[in-house]
Amino acid sequence: NLVEVPVYDREESVAFIRRRAPRLTPAEADQLADALEDLPLLLDQTAGWLNDSDMSVGEYIELLEGGIDQDVVKVSADFPLAFQTAWSILLNKLKDTVPESVDLLRLCSFFAPGSIPVRLLKEMPPGELPEQLSGLMNDPLLWNRAIGQLRQYSVVRLESHESVVDEASSGESLYMHRMVHQIIGKDMPERDRREFIHVVRRALAAADPGRPTDTRLWPAYAEITPHLKWADVLRSTDPAVQSLVLNCLRYMYLSGEYRAGIKLGERAMKAWRELLGEDHPRVWDLSYNYANVLRAVGDYAGTEAIERAAVDHLRDERGAQDLEHLRAAGGLAADLRGLGRYDEALEMSTWILGAYRELLGDQDSRTLNAQNNLAISLRLLGRYEESLELNRRTLEARRQLLRPRHSWTLYSEINYATDLRLLGRYGEAESLQSQSARVHRLVMGHDNPQTLRAEHNLALCQYRLGERARAATLFTRVLERSERVLGEDDPLTMMFAASQSCFAREHADIDQARDISEKVVRGYVDMLGEGHPYVAGSRANHALILRNVGERDHAYTLLEEALADMTRAVGENHPWTLGCAINASALRNLVGDPESAAALTDSIITRAIEALGRTHPLTLSARIAHAADLRGVRDRRRAEKVENEALDDLVATLGAQHVHTVSARSRNRPFWDFEPPFI
Repeated sequence: NLVEVPVYDREESVAFIRRRAPRLTPAEADQLADALEDLPLLLDQTAGWLNDSDMSVGEYIELLEGGIDQDVVKVSADFPLAFQTAWSILLNKLKDTVPESVDLLRLCSFFAPGSIPVRLLKEMPPGELPEQLSGLMNDPLLWNRAIGQLRQYSVVRLESHESVVDEASSGESLYMHRMVHQIIGKDMPERDRREFIHVVRRALAAADPGRPTDTRLWPAYAEITPHLKWADVLRSTDPAVQSLVLNCLRYMYLSGEYRAGIKLGERAMKAWRELLGEDHPRVWDLSYNYANVLRAVGDYAGTEAIERAAVDHLRDERGAQDLEHLRAAGGLAADLRGLGRYDEALEMSTWILGAYRELLGDQDSRTLNAQNNLAISLRLLGRYEESLELNRRTLEARRQLLRPRHSWTLYSEINYATDLRLLGRYGEAESLQSQSARVHRLVMGHDNPQTLRAEHNLALCQYRLGERARAATLFTRVLERSERVLGEDDPLTMMFAASQSCFAREHADIDQARDISEKVVRGYVDMLGEGHPYVAGSRANHALILRNVGERDHAYTLLEEALADMTRAVGENHPWTLGCAINASALRNLVGDPESAAALTDSIITRAIEALGRTHPLTLSARIAHAADLRGVRDRRRAEKVENEALDDLVATLGAQHVHTVSARSRNRPFWDFEPPFI
C-alpha cells in the first residue's frame, strides 16, 4: 500500500539524513535538506547514496542540477524502490483515480520548476485550452479534486496559505520540486507535449503586461521570465509570443538583470535567425534590445558591430527617415559614446534628433529620448551649459507627457542634477538629487542600477558641498551594493569605485584608495583599451595617489602620460584635459620644474575661461593653482593679484565658508578628480 509521508520539517530532515548518512555534519545535512526541500523519499535515497560516496554535498547538489540519474540515488533497505520507479507507480495510480491531475502535472512541466503560476492558465479563454484541460480549469470541483490529490501525495504544494481550504479553489500558485518536474516531463506522449507547450506559451503571452518601461508592471515580468526557457518560447512563430520575448528582454535591461538578458538575447538571436531568417523584422527588433544589455555591461565594440549592421540594412531597405532605422542609429550613437568617439556620436545624435522632430514633433517620447541622448553627447564633450538646457527641457516635457515617477522622468532628473553639479551649482544639484534618490528607491527598488546611479550622484553632490561624512557613507554603500548586484567588472561598479578611491585618497585610507584605483585602471584598460579617455582619466587619478605616498617621479611620469593621452582623446580644451593639466602642474613643481608649471597653469586659465567661463569651479581651481605657481617662480606681486581675484570669485560663486573657498584661503593647492561619466 502507498502510505503518505508528509514533508519533514527541517529538524526532522537533518536527523533523518544523519541517521542514513552518519559521515555528514549537521551543516551538510541541512544544506542537503534545503536542496531536496525536505521530501522524505528523496532524502532517504540521496543520503543513502552519499554515505557510501566520497563526494561532497556541494558537488552532489551540483550533479543533481543536471537531472536525476539512477546512479545517484540508492535504494534503501527499508524502501526497495528507486525514486523514478516510485514516481511511476504514483503516476499510474493518479491516472486511474484522477486522470485530470496527471494532465495538470504535465502542463506544469512546461513552467519552470518551483513556483508555478497556474492562475495564468485559469485566466485563459476556454476556447484556447484543449478539451481535457478546459474542463479541469473551468470546473472548481474537478480542479479542487486534482489539486487535492497532488497535495496528498506531496507531488505539489500550495505556495502560500496552505492551511486555508479556499486557497485550493483559487489555485493561484503551485510549487513543484525540480526533481518531480524532471520525472513528469520524461515519458510524456508527443501529442500531449505539443499541445501543452502551446498552451503554456499562450498563457505566458496573454500575461504579458505589454509595457516593460512601467516599473509598476515589473513584478509581473519578474514572475513570467523564469518560465520562458521551459516553454521553449524561442521556437514559437506566434507573434504574441515573440512580442513577449522582446518585452521580457527589455524588462531585463531596464531592471538591471543584465546577465539574464544577455543569455536570453544570445539564445534568441540564434533561434530566430534559424527560424525566421537573418533579415526578418523581428530579428532587427531583437538585435536592438540585445545590444542594449550588452552595452550595459560595457561591450561597446560588440554592440557597435550589431548596431552598425542594423543601421546599414534598415537604411538600405527602408530609408534614412524610417523609425526603425532611427532607433538603430540611436543605439549606434550610444556605442560611439561608449568607445570614446564623442564627436561622431554628437554628429549622429544631432541628426537623429532633427529627424525625430520632423517625423513626430517635439513632444513624442521618442523625440525626447533622442534629445536626452544628444545632451549626453554634449556633456561628454564638456559642453555642460548646452547639456543642462537640453536636459531641463527634456525633464519638463517628460514630467508632463509621462508622469513624475516614470523611470525616464527620474532618469532625466539624474541628468539635470549632474549638469548642475558639473557647472558648480552644488546646492541646486543636491536638492534635486536628494529628492530624486528617495523616489528612485521607492519606485525602482534599492538595487536597481538607475537607483544606484541616483545615489552615487547624490554622494558626489554632498561631497562637493563639503558634507564629507554623508558622502563617505553613501559612496561606500553604493559601491558595495553595485559589486554585489552587478559584479566588480560592470561599468557602473567601476564608475562608483573610481569615486570611492578618490574620496579615500583624501579623507580615509590611502592603501584602500591605491588598491581600488589599480583595479579601476586595469578594468578600463581591459574593457576599453589604450587611448580611451577613461583610461587616461583613471591613470591621472592614480598618479595623485602615488604623489601622496611619496612616489613623486612615478606620479609625474604617469600624469604627464595621462595628460598627453587625454589631449589626444578629447582635445586640449576639454574640461578633462584641463583638469589633468592642473594636477600635472603640481607634479612639475614637485620634481623641480616650477617655470613649466607656471606656464601650464597660465595656459589652462585661458582655455578654461573660453570653455567654461571665468567663475566655473575648474577655472577657479586653475587660477588658485596659478597663484601658487607664480609664488614658486617668485612673482609674488602677480601671485597676490591672481589669488585675491580668484578668492573674491570663489566667495561670490560658492560662498565664504565653502570647503573650496576655505581651502584656497589656506593656500592648499587644488586638485582635480576624474569622474568617469555614465553614457
